[in-house]
Amino acid sequence: MTEIIDLSQDIYEGMPVFKDLPQVKMSIHNTHEEWDGEVDATTKTVAVHKLELGEHTGTHVDAINHMAKKHKGHSIDKMPLSMFYTEGICIDLSHKQFRELIEIKDLEEACKAQNLSILENDTILIYTDHYRKAFGTENWSKGPGVSVEAAKWLGNKKIAAFGVETMSPGVSGISNKEVHHICGEMGFTHYENMVNLYKLIGRGRFRFIGLPLKIKGGTGSPVRAVAIFES
Repeated sequence: MTEIIDLSQDIYEGMPVFKDLPQVKMSIHNTHEEWDGEVDATTKTVAVHKLELGEHTGTHVDAINHMAKKHKGHSIDKMPLSMFYTEGICIDLSHKQFRELIEIKDLEEACKAQNLSILENDTILIYTDHYRKAFGTENWSKGPGVSVEAAKWLGNKKIAAFGVETMSPGVSGISNKEVHHICGEMGFTHYENMVNLYKLIGRGRFRFIGLPLKIKGGTGSPVRAVAIFES
């Protein structure tokens, strides 16, 4: 039996986005009444929405060319699909507080406590419970994040990616820019704005899928990230 757990946020107008990134705009572009030639229809049944959003909206993955200008050309459409279709684990760091750094020791202790091992080409999901604690509040932008040293440690494990519930992989103003640079230098990436990670705790390894849109020259893409358990 297959169980699929959705790890992605809803996309909607007015949703939170990181700092000065594009706000999501959503409107009705076509209605069924228009298509059916109904004049002066009293109702409008949406047939097509018009969407305006940035590549880094909601649950998304960053391309290597997003990490620093020297990675120009390493866009989302050029990244191997194997990076987004991996085995995964989810580690429990829900004790971490607002704007607290996640260090190497935290990752090691969480893996040991859950009897988990980080393998080459894994996707490592980091559960902080920040989404349930802070989404829609003034603290949403104040999540915990990976330290520079922890990002290097993950990179040395040769993972495909790591994923966080927060809007940034590091703590903004402390480690976030450097964590992006490390991902670019070491050739791995990260997912942001993940949800439902609490549903993965204590369940061991799973299949992770977070396929991006094939945006030519793209610096990232929204994804429908899922964890799959086969019984």
